[in-house]
Amino acid sequence: MWSGIIASGQGDGAGFLFRRLKSAPAEDASERMQAWIRLFILVLVSAYALVASVIVSPEQRVQPWAIEVLTYFACYTPLAIGLLYLIIRFPGHYPARRVFGMANDFAGLAFAIIAGGAAMLPTYAIIMWVTVGNGLRFGSRYMIAAAVMVQLTLAVIAVLTPYWQANPILVFTLSLTALIVPVYIQTLLRHIEQARRDAEEANTAKSRFLAQASHDLRQPVHAIGLFLNSLTQTGLAPEQRGIVDRIDRSLQGVAELFRSLLDISTLDSGAVTPKLEPVAIRDLFRLLEQQNQVSAAWAGVDLRFVATDRIVLADKALLLTMLQNLVSNAIKYAPRGPVLIGCRARGVCVSIWVIDRGPGIAGEHLPRLFDEFYQIRKLGNADMQGVGLGLSIVRRLGDLMGLDAKIRSRPGHGTSVAIHGLVAAEAVPRVVDRDSYSVPLHGLRVLLIEDDIDVLDATAHLLRTWGADVAAWSVVPPHAQPCDLIVTDFDVGGGVTGADCIAMHRNQVPPPMAIVMTGHDEMAIEEIIADANILVLKKPVRPAELRSAIAALRSRRE
Repeated sequence: MWSGIIASGQGDGAGFLFRRLKSAPAEDASERMQAWIRLFILVLVSAYALVASVIVSPEQRVQPWAIEVLTYFACYTPLAIGLLYLIIRFPGHYPARRVFGMANDFAGLAFAIIAGGAAMLPTYAIIMWVTVGNGLRFGSRYMIAAAVMVQLTLAVIAVLTPYWQANPILVFTLSLTALIVPVYIQTLLRHIEQARRDAEEANTAKSRFLAQASHDLRQPVHAIGLFLNSLTQTGLAPEQRGIVDRIDRSLQGVAELFRSLLDISTLDSGAVTPKLEPVAIRDLFRLLEQQNQVSAAWAGVDLRFVATDRIVLADKALLLTMLQNLVSNAIKYAPRGPVLIGCRARGVCVSIWVIDRGPGIAGEHLPRLFDEFYQIRKLGNADMQGVGLGLSIVRRLGDLMGLDAKIRSRPGHGTSVAIHGLVAAEAVPRVVDRDSYSVPLHGLRVLLIEDDIDVLDATAHLLRTWGADVAAWSVVPPHAQPCDLIVTDFDVGGGVTGADCIAMHRNQVPPPMAIVMTGHDEMAIEEIIADANILVLKKPVRPAELRSAIAALRSRRE
C-alpha cells in the first residue's frame, strides 16, 4: 500500500507530500546513500549499546536497557530496509518519504538515549550527524526541518530522562549546539550556493561568447575555403598551387579550432540530447575518409579503414564527432605513418579503435589527456595547432551516450584510442553507394540562398564548376522557384530561416532535395527543422563534404 501511494503520487490533502518532485540523479544517489547510512547507524548504535552496558555494569553483563535498545532497533531494521527498497525502486524526491525517514531516525536515537541515560549520552553525536547529513544532502529546507526535529527530540529526552533533568546546563548546551550548528551550516550553504550560481553564470557567459565568436568567424572562413577551391581551378602554376595548398591547410586548422569551440559551448549549454538509431560503421568510416583524406595527404599519413558490416545503436552525429576528433589527433600527432581505424566485437558489444604508430605518450600524461585544455608541451618542441579540447569532447560525448573512451600508449610504439560500450543493432540503414559521390551535377537545378555575398558567389561558382545550373539569391525569393535542390543558409535575414525557404517549395512535384548550411550547432538546427530528409551541414563546409551531401541526397531520391 505504501509503495503504491509513493509510486502513484496520489492523495487528497497530503497529495503534495507524496507527489514525486523534480530531482537530479546526484540527489537520488544522495538519498540512497542516506538510506545505507541509516542501516550503518543502526548497527553502530546497537554495538555501542552492548559495549556501554557491559562497561558500566558492575557485573559486566548486558543490561536490561541495552536489551530494550536492541529490541527497538531490531524492530526498526525492517522499516529501514523497506525505506531503502522504496528509494531504489522508486527514485525521486518524495517529501513525505524523507520526512518519515528523518522522524524515525530521531525517534530511534531518542529512545536509545532515554533507555540508556548517561551511558548513551555520546549518541548525541549521531543525532547531530543525522541533522547535518540531511541538510547537506537535501538542502536548506530539510536542514530547517531536521533542526526543529532535534529540538523536539531533546525536549522529549529531557522530560523522560532523570539524568538530563538533573543537569539542566547540559540540556541547554546540547540544545544550543543543535541550534547553532545547523544555522552555521545553513549560512555556509547559502554562500556555497551563491558561489555556484556565480560560477554557472560565468560558465554560461563563456559558452555564449565561444558560440557567438565561433559562429561569426565561421562565415568568413567558410567563404575563404570556397574561394580557395575555386582558385585551384583557374590554371595555377605549380608554385602558386603550392601556396594555395598551404593557405588551405592553415585554414583547415582554424576551422578545426572553431569546431572544437562550438562543440564545447554546445555541451556546456546542456542542449545535447543523444538520439539513438542503427548506424552502419562502414558509413561512418566512409565519411571519416572523405573528411580527412586531404589532411592525411598533407601530413603524409596513410589512413587505413578496416572493412566491416557491423551496425551499432548510437547517435550518428555524436559518434562521428568523437571519431573525427580521434582521427584528427592521430593525423596531427603521428605524421608520416599509418593510422588504422577499425572495430572489434565481443558478443553484442562493439568497440571502435583508432591506432597510430606515432611517437607515443609518456605514462604520466595519460590520466589527464581527457581534461579540457590539457596539452603535452615540452620546451623546444614544434608548436601544434589546437587548444587541447579534442579528447575532452570525446569523453563528454561518450558520457552522454553511455560510452567509454580509453587510451593506451607507449613511447616509441604509438597510441591506441578505443570507444567501448557500443551495442550491436539489427536494423540495417540504407547505405549510399561509394560511386555515387563521383556522379556529375550536369542538369541539376540548384536554388542557392545565402545572405553573405562572398559566400553566395563562392558557393555558386563551385556548384557551376560541377555542372549545376545555379539560381543564386541573397534574399528569400518572392515566390517558389523551379529547382531540384535547395542549398540555403539557416539564417537568411528578415526573420526568415532556411526551413521557411524549403517549406515554400514543398508543393513542387517531386519536392526538391534540400541542404541547410549553418554556423550554429547542427544538432540544434536539426531539432528545429525536424525533417530527416533535409541534410544539415556545419560551416565551414569543405567542397568535398558538400559534394558528398549532394550525392547522398540524390542516392536517396533514386
